[in-house]
Amino acid sequence: MLDYATLRVIWWLILGALLIGFAIMDGFDLGVGATFRFVGRTDEERRALLEAIEPVWDGNQVWFILGGGAVFAAWPLLYAASFSGLYLAMFLLLIALILRPVGFGFRNQIAAARWRNFWDWALTVGGALPALLFGVAFGNLFLGLPFHFDALQRPVYTGGFLALLHPFALLVGLVSLALLVMHGCTYAALKVGEPMAARAAATGRRAAAVFVAAYLVAGIWVMKAIDGQRITSAVDASGPANPLLKQVSVVPGGWLENFRAHELLWLAPALAVLGALLAAALLRAGRAGLAFVASAIAVAATILTAGFALFPFLMPSSTHPDQGLTVWDASSSARTLGIMLIAVLVFLPIVLAYTAWVFRVLRGRITLESVRAHSGLY
Repeated sequence: MLDYATLRVIWWLILGALLIGFAIMDGFDLGVGATFRFVGRTDEERRALLEAIEPVWDGNQVWFILGGGAVFAAWPLLYAASFSGLYLAMFLLLIALILRPVGFGFRNQIAAARWRNFWDWALTVGGALPALLFGVAFGNLFLGLPFHFDALQRPVYTGGFLALLHPFALLVGLVSLALLVMHGCTYAALKVGEPMAARAAATGRRAAAVFVAAYLVAGIWVMKAIDGQRITSAVDASGPANPLLKQVSVVPGGWLENFRAHELLWLAPALAVLGALLAAALLRAGRAGLAFVASAIAVAATILTAGFALFPFLMPSSTHPDQGLTVWDASSSARTLGIMLIAVLVFLPIVLAYTAWVFRVLRGRITLESVRAHSGLY
């Protein structure tokens, strides 16, 4: 049986893998949704773009559910502190996510232009807003969230929704939005016919440029203007899950310490930038399939960059740094982590195999001709 410390690190890696899976798989859905109102200029073109994601979005959403379930079961203190303190932000995110299935179901029920235009904008918001909010959430982790624990070890959140809209957090939100728009456009360029594919490729190239610029600015901001946190007391990696037993110092540039200690970690931000630039170049060359792979690498590397910088913190506290949540003090018991690991090893390959089968069955481009051939269904 694996020891407690190893199980904690494994579950940190699993959480990261689930976040990457969600960002890659559901990220292109969000990216297509955020741009289809502009990439598609007629009703038929927009229907083609929607048909590219409508059969797979609910399966891709499984990664989001798995991530939430992993946080609930493996990191209960993280779940309690984040979901209770950020309730309004979570509620806004869920409303935006709910717009997608509602829009898919209602858009084509009535042929009136005003009706479809309303749902087109609803679907656009349902794609753009979550992509933005996910980045804002990551940005606030670097800033720290205003929470602490009371005498009964209950999380107490002392901030408000507007406080989350810090300029740095909004910049990271722009990074996330541009990244997922780029990713969604590479998928659209691969999946739909002309002229939508050409417009998607052009939009993806512009999004890649915005992502690289915003990503570099955010990195410089973290280096120069944001204080990071560092555990200064002894760390018992196999100790009890109690966030009140450590001491944390706040130091300038502290979020870069892992990169200074392990220079190989710099590969992550390098791959994020190179992946985006390569995706843009491949879109220009008409190689949408390879562009999608490069974009997926950029998405994964961006999340890894944030994870490497924050480790071992899961949710730093800005008001009580000593009470921030880390990999070592926010986890479930070793028995729980062990049982869950067995479940992951059994079911995750099934999810991956089913996902691969679905995309194989649905391979091929969606053209305007195919939309017109099925127009009687709407």
